[in-house]
Amino acid sequence: MLRTLVVGLGRAGAGLHVPVLLRVRRRHPRLFAPGAILAVDPDRAASAEAGATGRAELALVASLADARRQLAPEQTVVHVCTPPIGRVEVVGELLDLGFRRLVVEKPLAGRPGDLAPLVQLVRRSGAQVAVVAPWLASSLTDRLAALVAGADRNGLGALREISVIQHKPRFRRSLTTHGHPTAFDIEVPHALGVVLRLAGDAEVSDAAWTDLLLGGHHLPALGSARLGLTHRGGVRSDIFSDLTSPVRERRITLHFDRGTAIGHFPGNSDDEYAQLRVTGATPTGTEVFPDDSLSAFMVRAYTRLLAGSSFEEDFAGHVRAVELLVHAKQLAASGHCPPPPGLRQDEELSHAR
Repeated sequence: MLRTLVVGLGRAGAGLHVPVLLRVRRRHPRLFAPGAILAVDPDRAASAEAGATGRAELALVASLADARRQLAPEQTVVHVCTPPIGRVEVVGELLDLGFRRLVVEKPLAGRPGDLAPLVQLVRRSGAQVAVVAPWLASSLTDRLAALVAGADRNGLGALREISVIQHKPRFRRSLTTHGHPTAFDIEVPHALGVVLRLAGDAEVSDAAWTDLLLGGHHLPALGSARLGLTHRGGVRSDIFSDLTSPVRERRITLHFDRGTAIGHFPGNSDDEYAQLRVTGATPTGTEVFPDDSLSAFMVRAYTRLLAGSSFEEDFAGHVRAVELLVHAKQLAASGHCPPPPGLRQDEELSHAR
C-alpha cells in the first residue's frame, strides 16, 4: 500500500487530484495505505484555502523536507501539481529527498529549455513517472481506438482525419495565475495524446495562437491555440482550443472513408458522462456512458507504481508530445502559419467565431 503527498494546491491539486484520491482510496483500500494525504504548497493562500475545508483526510505540511520527515519515500507517491514553469526545480528537490514514485501533471514542461533537464533528472534517478493523462484512460478514447482498429471489419474504412474542439471560458485563472505560458499548455495536451494514440506519431504542419484581450489586460498567446498535425500514416489531425469561448465543449470527430465518429468527452467533473455517435454503413444512435477518466487514470497509475512497473514507454510518449508543442509554439510565434486546408464547415465556423 502507498501513501500520498500532493505538491501544489491550485486547481489541479486541490480541485482535481485531492477529491479524486479521496474517492478512489475508499474503493481500493489495497492500493492506498491508511493515513491522511499530506499536501504542501508554496502558495500560502492556496494552502490556507485547502486547510479551511476541514477534511480530516488531508494534512498540510510546511515544506517538502517536512513531508520527507513524515513519509517513507519508498512507500509514497508524490503528485506534482505545480504549473509546468518551475517543474524542473520541484522534481529535482523531490528526487534529492529520495522520492522515486511521481505522478506529474501535464504537460511535462512549459518552456523549451526545461524539457531536456527534466528528462535527464528522471532517467538518471530511475524514477517511475506517470504523467497525468486522463483522456488516455477515458472510456471514450478506448471506444474510438477500437473503431480505428476494426475499421475494415465494421465497414468504416481507413481513418483519414481527426478534429478536436476544446473550448472553455478561462478568464479569471488566466488573469490571476501565470504558470501556463500559452494556450498550448492548458487543454491541447489532452487532445494531443489521444490523436497520437489513434493515428501514431506525427509532425507539426501548422500552428497559431491568439492573445487574450480583456479590459485593460493583454495576455499574449492565452486566447486560443490551433495545432495541425500530419501523422506518418497520412492521417491529418487538427486541434483547436478557445479559452475565450462562452461555452464548454470537448468534441472529437474521426473521419473515415465511409463514416464518421463524433465523441464528446465530459465537460467537467460535475457530470462525468461521455457521448459517442457513429454514422456509416451501420449508423448508431448516440451512446451515453460513464467516463470518470481521472479516477481510472489514478487507479491504473497506483496499480502500476505499486507493482514496480516501468513507465519508460509512456514517459517517452509524453516527452514526444512536449517536443511537438514546442515546435507548435515556435511556428505560432513566427506568425507565418496559414490555416489548415480541408476544415469541415463546423470547424470553420468555430475558427471564425
